[in-house]
Amino acid sequence: MRLPALFTVPGDALAGAAATATAPNSRTLLAIGSSLCLYEAGMALNDWADREEDAVERPHRPLPSGRIHPAAALSTACVLTGAGLALAARAGRPALAVAVPLAATVWAYDLTLKHTAAGPPAMAAARSLDLLLGAAATAGRIHDALPSAALLGTHTFAVTTVSRRETTGGSPVPPLAALATTALVTRLLTQRPLTGPGEAATHDFPDPGTDTAPLARTTDHPSLSITSTLRLALAAGYAATAGRRYFHAALNPSPPLVQRAVGGGIRATIPLQAALTARSGAGTSALLIAALAPLGRRFARKVSVT
Repeated sequence: MRLPALFTVPGDALAGAAATATAPNSRTLLAIGSSLCLYEAGMALNDWADREEDAVERPHRPLPSGRIHPAAALSTACVLTGAGLALAARAGRPALAVAVPLAATVWAYDLTLKHTAAGPPAMAAARSLDLLLGAAATAGRIHDALPSAALLGTHTFAVTTVSRRETTGGSPVPPLAALATTALVTRLLTQRPLTGPGEAATHDFPDPGTDTAPLARTTDHPSLSITSTLRLALAAGYAATAGRRYFHAALNPSPPLVQRAVGGGIRATIPLQAALTARSGAGTSALLIAALAPLGRRFARKVSVT
């Protein structure tokens, strides 16, 4: 189930909520629950779909090693998909309208698209939709969250492209392209957004007794400079986490270093989500997302994220 990678999921919904300038609420939590279920459904389905390939390349994995029966993996994927859609439905029609194509994208990727040219775009679309799920559940709209979703999808596209060679290695082009993509995304993160709520108002978790009302502040509030500094720091953390591994893989595209590059790219998703959230003015939410990074690293010592 790739537990370390699971810590990269909650930040999608929180970044989506932040992009709408709406404080996280109970529907945001439902969106996070839906995302976690759909993400883990994809993990189980991935191993079920790749069981014959893994028997040759990675016989130690749960299905080819016999620790898990294929039927159990497929059943798990089905149950978790149903649970994810049910939680999205509880969050409202806008959330369900995003969760349905998200679930369809996850299944299409694992069963059909993964080994085709459409694989990286499909995975990028899934991540982008996951962020939009948080926006739809929290505020009932997704328009303001489209720029953040595009940046997250761009990063995911790069990571997925590199991952296609993690068992064979051999070419420096994918990690070099991913390194350039990381530089571009970092550059965009360090710029103030030109549209949407941006940093014109900060908004975090509401006071007790409130639900959806954002905590708006005027543009001259000192917290804005703090949030801006936080955004820059998180952007730097994103660049370092992803870029260092990509650089090493570009110099020596051997399978071990390419696998580390993929792992670095996955872990970099957390500081990217946090930077996107801070860019939208939600400093507290950004810190909560960033706090997931050390937990992911801790569990990654025991379980691979790829």
